[in-house]
Amino acid sequence: MFIQSGFMLFAFLIGAFILMSVRVLNEYERGVIFRLGRVIGAKGPGLILLLPIIDKMVRVDLRTVTLDVPAQDAITRDNVTVKVNAVVYFRVVDPNRAVIEVENFLLATSKLAQTTLRSVMGQVELDELLAARETINHKLQAILDTQTEPWGVKVSNVEVKQIDLPAEMQRAMAKQAEAERERRAKVIAAEAEYEASKKLAEAATVMAANPVTLQLRYLQTMVEISSEHNTTTFLPIPIDLMKGLFQGKG
Repeated sequence: MFIQSGFMLFAFLIGAFILMSVRVLNEYERGVIFRLGRVIGAKGPGLILLLPIIDKMVRVDLRTVTLDVPAQDAITRDNVTVKVNAVVYFRVVDPNRAVIEVENFLLATSKLAQTTLRSVMGQVELDELLAARETINHKLQAILDTQTEPWGVKVSNVEVKQIDLPAEMQRAMAKQAEAERERRAKVIAAEAEYEASKKLAEAATVMAANPVTLQLRYLQTMVEISSEHNTTTFLPIPIDLMKGLFQGKG
């Protein structure tokens, strides 16, 4: 009886030891193992065994993290106050450094993204911020990736989502855009008049060289007038007669 109880106790201890030792990690997870306080490396995915009490494991997710950067108040280089928010995509590439080099890599990356966003906004003018957003995105990504590299974190992309401008600045930009549209309309109208005058000058030259074309144009004009529904009465006068009158006056 004593032997049977001892065997059951031994079996129970073995089972408890196995339960305390076995860990299962998903494909996207790694386990950083500490043995008596010292890192012995990252393991996984799959089934891993730990030494109870001696070993301690910290799970690290290797999937890409989507981090929303809260709206930040910033002043551009040309002294315009803007509010900008962004989104950062990053992932852990070195689980050991992500656990050892920084207390909380998620929080650290978030705070770094906020300060970097304000800093970069202060280095560009408003027009550049609105027109060259892709360039600013690449600049933010490069800075963040360099800063987070010692933590074992890789920043793959940064996107500026929204730029909020003061109401008075929005009104000023709207007036500027309207003035620009009016300027373009006037330029286009002037160019059209210039082209039309050139064509008229060419037509006058052709008609002066070929009087017959002037007579044809005269007849065409009479046809156009007679085809309209109006009460206008006109009397056609031969062009030769009009020519003689003009020459007589001269």
